[in-house]
Amino acid sequence: MTRTIARESSADWVLCPGCHVPVYGKRLHRNARVCPECQVHLPLTAEQRLTQLADDGRYELLPLEVAGNDPLRFTDTVPYSVRLDQARQRTGLNEAVLCARAFIGGSPVVMAVMDFRFLGGSLGTAVGELITVAAETALAERTPLLIVTASGGARMQEGALSLMQMAKTSAALGELDRAGILTIALITDPTFGGVAASFATLTDVIVAEPRARLGFAGRRVIEQTIHQQLPPEFQTAEFLLDRGFIDMIVERRRLRLALGRLLRVGAGTRQPTAPEVADPVIRSHQQLSEQDPWRSVGEARDIQRPTTLDYVSMIFEDFLELHGDRVSGECPAVVGGLAWLDDRPVMVIGQQKGHDSTELIRRNFGMPRPAGYRKAARLMRLAEKLGVPVVTLVDTPGAYPGADAEEQGQAVAIAENLRLMAALTVPVVSVVIGEGGSGGALGLAVANRVLIFASGVYSVISPEGCAAIVWKDPARAPEAARALGLDARTLLRLGVVDGVIPEPAGGTGADRLLAADRLGAALRHSLYGLSRLSRGELGVDRRARFRQFGSAVTIEAELRTMSEEAH
Repeated sequence: MTRTIARESSADWVLCPGCHVPVYGKRLHRNARVCPECQVHLPLTAEQRLTQLADDGRYELLPLEVAGNDPLRFTDTVPYSVRLDQARQRTGLNEAVLCARAFIGGSPVVMAVMDFRFLGGSLGTAVGELITVAAETALAERTPLLIVTASGGARMQEGALSLMQMAKTSAALGELDRAGILTIALITDPTFGGVAASFATLTDVIVAEPRARLGFAGRRVIEQTIHQQLPPEFQTAEFLLDRGFIDMIVERRRLRLALGRLLRVGAGTRQPTAPEVADPVIRSHQQLSEQDPWRSVGEARDIQRPTTLDYVSMIFEDFLELHGDRVSGECPAVVGGLAWLDDRPVMVIGQQKGHDSTELIRRNFGMPRPAGYRKAARLMRLAEKLGVPVVTLVDTPGAYPGADAEEQGQAVAIAENLRLMAALTVPVVSVVIGEGGSGGALGLAVANRVLIFASGVYSVISPEGCAAIVWKDPARAPEAARALGLDARTLLRLGVVDGVIPEPAGGTGADRLLAADRLGAALRHSLYGLSRLSRGELGVDRRARFRQFGSAVTIEAELRTMSEEAH
């Protein structure tokens, strides 16, 4: 059955709960129920939400006949069974969630949309069953799942049976993970308790409306239980974005566009076509002229060199930045997200510096904290799940050496990335676009193919650090640079990098478009070549690439062994 939205409430004027200004009802409806004065996002019914998000406002309800009952014969001031009947009469719904098939941005999706009007959107046995069946439908049809949350938490009137729905729905999302099916949560205000601690925060991508609240225990519970004074913005989407728990905040009028861009990636990937331009990468060090390594250090650190985000804007299409590590924070020194390179989706991740002091300070001079590496790991796991290639752009003096980074597990975060990247079964291409400093760079550079711009550098330590340790004299940094073999020509000769991308005259900062064209061509050729390998072969290829340093073991020998074992 196809449904469309009922008309907005017949009320001529609506008092905004945010700014307390009367808003003309029809104007509010035209504005997607967002106050035009203060931008507060007013609640939507499940039907209104489905119509706003679905292409042309059309959706097909899933034929599910599930309704809550009264397993405990619970009674407070009135029996629970009476409350259920009242909720059904008031809302016209059988339960606090509607499940439907629809298209968003031309991509198919299964949607489960909660309605706060029905007993506060609480998670009871029927809601848990409907969410689970929606996930199972998405699994059977191999279609992305979108869950729109609005809930006060688990339904007390159903006791421990309500609690069990947290585990049940979480297991259903786990099945979608194993099947490689994209899941998205849209957090609306409010989302608390058992819903927040299960399916709302287990999806691949978490999108939130502005000022939407998300948390396990609500403000009132916290303040009354432990008497702790909380900041006004506590548990809002903005508060959570800064702390790495959600991917993005999207205002209501742009939700369909943002969700459509995500779903386009989840709809499936295509093999890349052969690049139409020549491969610009130099593969032999003998084709490169010698350059003073200390000069390369200066050029690699040039503030005018394009940054990761500069290259993303010039090479890729439809980049959608994802934020947060879902554990401890959001590190602005690492940026990443889904994008398209021609007809193929990719996960782009890179260290981000800046072109002025303000940006450099905000980005911590491109020095990631543990949250940055954990964010990168989360995005790489998502790429692995969706079968999407990973492109990393390296540009960092090194991982942030502060005390707080050590307290948060800097070494562990980098080590985890090295192990994760070695095991990925999707193509991985890394490019040193400027400065590759120590393990902080390697944490994003365990790749099938590692490239470097001609004036880039890649080293175990900075020349200044080496000079201070070895000669006790930082002034001997130029000498250290020559001794470290950190320049592109030496790195290519040693096999540390697989190729060198020539730079425009005057460096990448002198002609950004030409530099981007060459980088884009290099990425296309590398990904096209790797597309010929199976997922198993990609992992072997990458491990063997690093296995050979200091060893006689070669990539060819590893692949040959794998082929013999397969037969």
